[in-house]
Amino acid sequence: MPLNSIKNRIKGQNLSPTFGTISEINATMVLAKGLKVSIGDTVCMISKDMGTSTMGMVTELKEGSFAISPFSFIEGYCIGDEVFLKQNGMKINVGPELLGRVVDPFMEPIDGKGPLNCSTQYPIIKAPIRAMARGMIDEKFSVGVKTIDSLLSCGKGQKLGIFAGSGVGKSTLMGMIVRGSQAPIKVVALIGERGREVPEFIQKNLGGDLTNTVIIVATSDDSALMRKYGAFSAMSVAEYFKDQGQDILFMMDSVTRFAMAQREIGLALGEPPTSKGYPPSSLSLLPQLMERAGKEEGKGSITAFFTILVEGDDMNDPIADQSRSILDGHIVLSRELTDFGIYPPIHILNSASRVMNDIISAEHFEAARKFRRLYTLLKENEVLIRIGAYSTGNDKELDEAIAKKGKMEEFISQGSSFISDFNESAQQLIELMDT
Repeated sequence: MPLNSIKNRIKGQNLSPTFGTISEINATMVLAKGLKVSIGDTVCMISKDMGTSTMGMVTELKEGSFAISPFSFIEGYCIGDEVFLKQNGMKINVGPELLGRVVDPFMEPIDGKGPLNCSTQYPIIKAPIRAMARGMIDEKFSVGVKTIDSLLSCGKGQKLGIFAGSGVGKSTLMGMIVRGSQAPIKVVALIGERGREVPEFIQKNLGGDLTNTVIIVATSDDSALMRKYGAFSAMSVAEYFKDQGQDILFMMDSVTRFAMAQREIGLALGEPPTSKGYPPSSLSLLPQLMERAGKEEGKGSITAFFTILVEGDDMNDPIADQSRSILDGHIVLSRELTDFGIYPPIHILNSASRVMNDIISAEHFEAARKFRRLYTLLKENEVLIRIGAYSTGNDKELDEAIAKKGKMEEFISQGSSFISDFNESAQQLIELMDT
């Protein structure tokens, strides 16, 4: 084996023979003693009986002992098994070799395409971009979805949430954004979803094309710690490419599963449950992840889309509510629109982009404002129109809305394989509102 390869493998590893021992163990947590560790350190637990090892992270310190959250299953481990300090703070190997690959949160390939030889190390836990180091969001970011580009325009470095109930079309919209975006690098984090959905998302939604794309996967059968740190690892990958001056599209599905993983960890550590059983750490963890996206002066940008599963379509769910307060915009998917056959089912009136006014022309903004107003009038008077209780001529604006109803619904509909151009979408909207 070449010397450089050996050096890369042991770089950052703790090679001291000092070890601790497991003193207490349960299904979700391990207590150990005999090592001097800090919160966030990575340790390796070795089973004497089975001869196997598994990794874990130090998540709580007590006098004389410390708690470890395991990254995988711990069946077969017992009191007295040894614990070694593996790494001071968890780091992952990153590099351009990741492009086109599917990996786990440790950057180990799971696509069967051979090993990765990334030599740069990045910490998975990192402070967000400092407030005064953030660049102004003043450039448009095209995603290839007509409704978003024209009515919910987003900019480079913006953070948006996609809010939807189950089965409404989040994955399809994600695939449209990843395929339609002009970003040179795309990082997709699939956190806590079913294992079946990973190859389906790649083949159906992305068409099997992973060019300039990295997919980080932590499925629902992985441990809570793997699901939690899978999101942080994916963000570190995006930060690596951002530091090279690239504009990154970051897509994560889903924030809700990420928060549920922290709920499992927090409750196991004895945190008090609050709204819907979420401990305080679940809510405080969201800005630690989301605020790492953005535009940084002198570097590139990370434009992030986070999907949030709203159970029972309840937009006041604690995770949805907290996410809306952190993000720079929200895209709400409507089950009602899917019933009418409108895809992607983006509810224009409940969605908003907080930076839209700063990145589009005055003409485009006025057209989008008028579209919203006419659409609102249609929704408010829908029952009257359907039962024939409204007489043409009573309201000029409503008359215009009724006349344009078919074209407006056609405008917000788009086939999943079609990619729209930002300027063409804006021009179509302007022409539709002017006619």
